[in-house]
Amino acid sequence: MPISHSRSARGEPNLTPILDMVFQLITFFMLVINFKTNQIDTQMDLPVVGTARPVKADGLQLMMVNINNRGQFTVFNKPYSDPQMEQYIAAQAASDRLAARRTKSSFDDADDLPTTVVIRADRNTPFEKLHHALKLCQANHYRDFVFRTATIRAATIQPGSAHAASNPPRT
Repeated sequence: MPISHSRSARGEPNLTPILDMVFQLITFFMLVINFKTNQIDTQMDLPVVGTARPVKADGLQLMMVNINNRGQFTVFNKPYSDPQMEQYIAAQAASDRLAARRTKSSFDDADDLPTTVVIRADRNTPFEKLHHALKLCQANHYRDFVFRTATIRAATIQPGSAHAASNPPRT
């Protein structure tokens, strides 16, 4: 008996597992990708500086320090007390120290940490709180600091102010 080969019986790949994996990867990256921006306290009124430059974060390790107008240290918009702030910065320093040891085997505990500390303080933050945060970071071997401010274009300029009179709006 001869075997007949039907042209309609063709093998097609099953794309369901591939699509499932793609959707899982998309979900994973959507959840993980934006954690650094969540560290920014958006309710702060940053001081205005006309000559501010953006931080070039290419390959830099950053640690965000937010201090609100009441002088409270905030992480993910949750206020921390001074002792909690000290514990947080010490824990971050320990984590950054481990990361530095992984990349540079000769790294010692007395060496300065390669992490850049980005300080975002409200314009009404008491100077003592800002100074205290700087001293805590320095005590934990952080040496690179960046202060975040609002640029003149990003800030709201009050009509009739001296700045509004000297710099009319561009059209």
